[in-house]
Formats: sequence, structure tokens, C-alpha cells
Amino acid sequence: MRRYLTSLLLASALALPVVSTGCAEHRYYDPYYHDYHRWGPDEDAYYHRWEGETHREHREWGARNRDEQNEYWKWRHGQDDKGHDHDHEKH
Repeated sequence: MRRYLTSLLLASALALPVVSTGCAEHRYYDPYYHDYHRWGPDEDAYYHRWEGETHREHREWGARNRDEQNEYWKWRHGQDDKGHDHDHEKH
């Protein structure tokens, strides 16, 4: 019985992040402008555009180093996107 409960708890702990973030948008902190950005389909499209315009090979956002992420945020703030959703929370 103890093995069963331990296995069940372990499986639940591993599955929780997948279940809880299924369709959720992620928030990323922009240290250059000191604000947060919601990362959803629109932001993803801008990110892919940035990769193309700067002749970068595609990599997931989290695999980019801090300098590349800062370069993206600088570029991103220069784009005309009236519908862009910022969380202007200063911390």
C-alpha cells in the first residue's frame, strides 16, 4: 500500500505542472524596460519575426542567453503593435 501511495504522489507531482499550464500564457520579465510581458501566440509571432530579421537560427526562448533575450526586448519595444499586452508592473 505504501508503494502505491508513493507512486501516486510522485506521478501527481510530475503531472501537475503539465496540467496546470496547458493553455496558460507565460509571463516574462524584461530587465531592459523593467516590465513583464505575456507570452502568447502574438508574442510568439514577434519572436519568430525577430529571429528571421536578425538571421538567427530558431531556438526556444528559454534556450537563449540573457544577452540575446535583452536584444529581443530592445527590438520588441521598437515594434508598432497597438494591441501588445504589457503587464507594466515595476519590481
